[in-house]
Amino acid sequence: MASAQIQKALVSAGLSRVASELAALAQPSIRLTTTPTDEAKLAVGASKFGGLPDMPIGTAWPILNGVAMSFVGQIRLEDARPYDVTHQLPPAGMFAFFYDAQQQTYGDDPKDRSGWQVYHFVDATQLQRTSAPVDLPDNARFKPCVLAFFSEPTMPLEPHLERADLTLSEDEQRAYETFLASFPTAQGSRGIRNRMLGYADTIQDDMRTQAQLLSHGLTDGSDPRAKTLLPGAMDWTLLLQVDSDPNVGMRWASEGRLYFWIERAAFAAAKFDHVWAVLQSD
Repeated sequence: MASAQIQKALVSAGLSRVASELAALAQPSIRLTTTPTDEAKLAVGASKFGGLPDMPIGTAWPILNGVAMSFVGQIRLEDARPYDVTHQLPPAGMFAFFYDAQQQTYGDDPKDRSGWQVYHFVDATQLQRTSAPVDLPDNARFKPCVLAFFSEPTMPLEPHLERADLTLSEDEQRAYETFLASFPTAQGSRGIRNRMLGYADTIQDDMRTQAQLLSHGLTDGSDPRAKTLLPGAMDWTLLLQVDSDPNVGMRWASEGRLYFWIERAAFAAAKFDHVWAVLQSD
């Protein structure tokens, strides 16, 4: 959906006064859909959620507090890049995502940083399928699903966070919420929303301030150091959003979502040890 189409839809939704300003806030994303598969039929290095990871020989399965982490999934960048219209992704390789098997890491404490692991394997041709550790809990082993990718626009849930001068009246706010309920209209706009880049489909509050402060060791904005750090909150961007998805057997807390965030500078420098993860649920 192009910007002109979004603006037209906003006008139709009763938002003529702010339609152009809101349409300008649209950001492209890469939507991911899952289809159950027989993992034995998947080539090593194929994009997937669940199943077993494909990692370079000698790469250790990440551990948290003596327990193996859950393997969330892997994304072959060659599959995703054709849909990355803003060219943010690295040119080659594969991402692999792991997360706390006990789901006790919410990203709301500076100590949570050890609760996830994101790898960027630059050479995706030197991989092997890696067996899960025997101590990985059964409920933390997800079913293999092949991924499909397509481009999808996203809109902010809270426009004023993107533009402080953009205010909506009560009627406009209600109209915008109604507009969002049917957006996007692209293929696959069902309840399960797995995506890379763009705006997150948040369940609770916006997470960028949380990621900025906690990743720097602060627990809230009352710390004197927060004044300097808070402007950097808008430098965080969504790397991957993983929904509770029955195809994969994933359920994040109470039908929640798992989000991996990264600062734009770290993204550009391929520093994926700088990721901050958050789990949100109702």
